[in-house]
Amino acid sequence: MSLAIAGRLARRELRGGLRGFAIFLACLALGVAAIAALGSVRAAITAGLEQEGARLLGGDAEMTFTYRFATEDELAYMDEISRARSELVEFRSLATIGEGETSERALTQVEAIDGAYPLIGSVTLDPPMPLAEALAGSDLPGAVMEPLLADRLGLAPGDSFRLGEQEFRLTAIVESYPDNAAGGFGFGPKTFVLTEALAGSGLISEGTLFETKYRLLLPPEADLNALQQEVRARFRDSGVRWEDSRGGADGAEEFVDRLAAFLILMGLAGLAVGGVGISSAVRAYLSGKTATIATLRSLGAARSTVFLTYLIQIGALSLLGIAIGLVLGAVLPLLLAPVIGAALPIPAVFTVYPGPLAEAALYGGLTALIFTLWPLARTEEVGPAALFRDASAGGHLPRPRYLLATAVLLAALVASAAWLSDSVELTLWTAGGIAGALAALALSAVALRWLARRLARPARGRPALRLALGAVGARGGETLSTVLALGLGLAVLAAVGQIDGNMRRAITGELPQVAPSYFFIDIQPDQMEGFMARLDGDAAVSRVDAAPMLRGVITAINDVPASELPPHWVLRSDRGLTYSEEVPERARITAGEWWPPGYDGPPQISFSAAEAAELGLELGDVISMNILGREFSGTVTSFREVDFNSAGIGFVMSMNPSALAGAPHSFIATVYAEEAAEAAILRDLANAYPNITAISIREAVEEAARLLGGIAAATRYGAGVTLLTGFLVLIGAAAAGERQRAWEAALLKTLGASRARILLSFALRATFLGLCAGIVALAAGMAGGWAVMEQLMDLEFVPVWGNALFIVAFGALASLLAGLAFALRPLAAKPAQVLRARE
Repeated sequence: MSLAIAGRLARRELRGGLRGFAIFLACLALGVAAIAALGSVRAAITAGLEQEGARLLGGDAEMTFTYRFATEDELAYMDEISRARSELVEFRSLATIGEGETSERALTQVEAIDGAYPLIGSVTLDPPMPLAEALAGSDLPGAVMEPLLADRLGLAPGDSFRLGEQEFRLTAIVESYPDNAAGGFGFGPKTFVLTEALAGSGLISEGTLFETKYRLLLPPEADLNALQQEVRARFRDSGVRWEDSRGGADGAEEFVDRLAAFLILMGLAGLAVGGVGISSAVRAYLSGKTATIATLRSLGAARSTVFLTYLIQIGALSLLGIAIGLVLGAVLPLLLAPVIGAALPIPAVFTVYPGPLAEAALYGGLTALIFTLWPLARTEEVGPAALFRDASAGGHLPRPRYLLATAVLLAALVASAAWLSDSVELTLWTAGGIAGALAALALSAVALRWLARRLARPARGRPALRLALGAVGARGGETLSTVLALGLGLAVLAAVGQIDGNMRRAITGELPQVAPSYFFIDIQPDQMEGFMARLDGDAAVSRVDAAPMLRGVITAINDVPASELPPHWVLRSDRGLTYSEEVPERARITAGEWWPPGYDGPPQISFSAAEAAELGLELGDVISMNILGREFSGTVTSFREVDFNSAGIGFVMSMNPSALAGAPHSFIATVYAEEAAEAAILRDLANAYPNITAISIREAVEEAARLLGGIAAATRYGAGVTLLTGFLVLIGAAAAGERQRAWEAALLKTLGASRARILLSFALRATFLGLCAGIVALAAGMAGGWAVMEQLMDLEFVPVWGNALFIVAFGALASLLAGLAFALRPLAAKPAQVLRARE
């Protein structure tokens, strides 16, 4: 039986050891380890959210209302389904100390709580005391705040400060609190006060911007999924949002899943790079086995027997490489658990998770099969005549059945990645990008060989250059493997670098030049006249934009509940909306018509054109909304351009004024001013109107840049793994060509060439290949960066030339160093020994 014979032959061949398979094993193990480690971290975070979800959320479930408190009916329902309830009011405000020109302010996230907070866990204060005692105060209502805010304002326990028009006494510093899912990231550090203490502050009233969250402790037997469906059905038109302990809080689980999916797909890119090395290693190994294969064929071995012999060998080595990768992928997160845990804002439970390891093994096995199938298929083409002709398998395509098998395996790999990462679109983009980059690199290698052959003739007077060009242009040389190996790794790094650079430019580069100095919110209608009067006479103020603002939740489109529509950020939470008699100055209607002046008919809506296209909206569609607990509908009568990237005022929806007549609301304003005048503007407006809140765009930009830096670092690590794999493949390609270079060096020495000239030809050859790989990788990386920035993020793409030059230079240098490292031994070998040993 051919399988039994093949197994016996394979076992005998493997007795020779793993010589020649170091790069094969390293590439496969590194790719599998990266995917396994990332998947293990994701599983650890998911387990942490499951175990600590209630603590992060502050209860078993939470019902959130936008800019209003729950009604009696809603409160009665909460009490019916829960064992305990706690009310929390969240909003932003300015914590102020001092008076007049000596006053100082800092933005804070206010948490107004009741006596039941926290339902789960406890708040740790410095000096130690119960939270209820700290908030009770004595001569003034008590308050506690996070240390960053206290340090910023120079406050210590016993000092006083103001929120709006209410004075508070700081009684303690918050060291920890249970519902800290955001890990401290947000619009300002937190200040905790009692809700009843804000009665005279002017900060909580109809029309001001706040949220009420009702945390619930549920019975142990409660069915969270059933309760979620019941709340959505019972309070469908009330605008309530439901969260429960299954997902932690603030979309933490969704963010983690998306980031992990992206990093795992980047790991697949690394596996693709490793696949090139795997293919090269197998091809080089089988090339050295040509005589063995020919001998087997001359002794009567069938083609299928030979194929199975080496398939079993490569399969056994693949299992070894996958096993090494799985061990590394399981152990590394455990070893780095303290570091990773300290960096994460949410809990993680680190242990060995079989799921991510199985996923990594699946990817590794499919990749190994895909990249070894073609070299193995060519063993069938080696006949007994190869013993006498010193020949190897040809370079043409394998038989159709192998082509079909490769296509099936590729489809299985992409389908597995799409299913397991839960991101079909991202997977297809990644697969398309990798395929496009590989195709571009392969074509560039073919073009380089053609160009090198054409340039070799005019270079007759320069022997080293002509030798290098001849080697680059030779069929079956190292041109293709080198360009593919180094190029794909550099392409991933180039794409990440371009995206990172463009994101930083968008946030910290261009944006501050056109962004407003401050966002002012919660300006009451009767304060607008005085507010504008202060700014109109200031020469340092170049522009002021103001608009009325309400917040509402889209509950249905054309009577289809929002929960049943395709997910979109506009439908995910409450949205700002405004009203205007006329078309805003900087808006442009793209379809439909604006309502006429004085219009007093049924509600009409002007919708953002880009978001309308994504939602599939058409003129005449009916949108149902809940605003402050009241439900009403409007007809879409126009679409308009809205620029959300300018950091100015932008609303997805605008309505005719009469549609919102009588609805309590406030105004928002953006102020564009010279930096030197910003402090005086803030001081004057905050002193005159303590209830308003100012958000510094500059500080928000810095915070966004800090967050972006963390995300960019994670993506760079992923790209670094891909590049490391590419460099290993490059070393493997150089090592595989060492015997050929030894033969070339021996012939050239015999013909009178000096060592210096031979070394120079080797260096030029490596530099040409590295430059080609770098240039094509740069083009592929820029194309990927453009696609992400322009198509996915809707931001302008500008090439980052510093990163681009690094990619090209690194490609040439890496190829040069690898080429020279494996040129020293061929140069040192004596020609007679090499030529006599030639088989």
